Amino acid sequence: MGTHLDLKLLLKRGALLTAANWQVVAIQFVAATTFQALLAVPIIGAAILVAVLLGGDLADLLQGSLRDIFTAIAGALTSQPIALMAFVAAFLVVLFAGSVLTFLVKGGTIDVILAADRAAGPIEREPVTWHRLRAAASFTLPRFTTGCARLFPRFLALGLILMAVYAASTAAYLAFVVYGYRLAGGRNVLLGWTLVAAAAAVLLVAWITLVNLLYLLAQIAMAVEGVGLADAALAVVRFVRAELRDLAGVFLVVLAAVVAATVTSALAWSGVGLIAFVPVVGIAVFPLQMVALLLRGLLFEYIGLTALGAYVTLYGRRAVGARPAAAHAGVPHDDDAFGAWGLRPRG
Repeated sequence: MGTHLDLKLLLKRGALLTAANWQVVAIQFVAATTFQALLAVPIIGAAILVAVLLGGDLADLLQGSLRDIFTAIAGALTSQPIALMAFVAAFLVVLFAGSVLTFLVKGGTIDVILAADRAAGPIEREPVTWHRLRAAASFTLPRFTTGCARLFPRFLALGLILMAVYAASTAAYLAFVVYGYRLAGGRNVLLGWTLVAAAAAVLLVAWITLVNLLYLLAQIAMAVEGVGLADAALAVVRFVRAELRDLAGVFLVVLAAVVAATVTSALAWSGVGLIAFVPVVGIAVFPLQMVALLLRGLLFEYIGLTALGAYVTLYGRRAVGARPAAAHAGVPHDDDAFGAWGLRPRG
């Protein structure tokens, strides 16, 4: 078992590594926004098709979240099986292409954060100064693109497994809900089943959150140790067993920060939305809405990369035993970089 690290210092280090390499925050945000824009293309096209051919209301079809819009369009196209199949196929193609883009970008991001972690020294234990941030600034375009190329094949294979888990989990949840509603008879039973279905939805969200965490840890293991899927899975198991308390602490704090940021942004957005209904003033609010979306996206990317930096720090104290594999993969290591602030494995 490793020596436990201070949770505040872990998160501070992750936040400083991310701030020093702000370029990866911007790149991650652009990649995520591009992904969402790509998904919007088949959805908007299908919504226009439904409005023109089936007489649906375009404004009603495009209301709600992406999942709500997809469900509404799919429901409207059930009477046209060929059009429904074409819509689903187009959506899946775009989903796959956008996912591949995110897998590619994540390789460069993790490579930069790893380099920053090696170069930063005990940045979390010292006063925050411009000089210390500059020491941790490791982003260069060649390093980022090299990381993308080096890690992409392994990240792609891992990402395909992640998508398969998503699909299987969602299918299992939908089958459970549909089958349960068919079995439910009577108003009281149906009401009870609705509560069960809501609880199942919460469990699904919790399961997906856990899967995402394990997925990120597997990416870190692949990047640090230069290993494939099977060895990365074993490395994650060892890592979780050794660092469970610190890992859980970082995860819970980051999860709380994400929830708080989501609630705050939702409240702020609803307030701006009310102002938008005011004549003339509503036009001036549109740029404010765009700025709010930009800041919201950057904030969530920053929180996510702060967690990544903290996980990399935790993994770093176990990196001494992984150096032979990492060196074989061409990942440089500095003997003093991990030991300088007490991150060497002990015992």
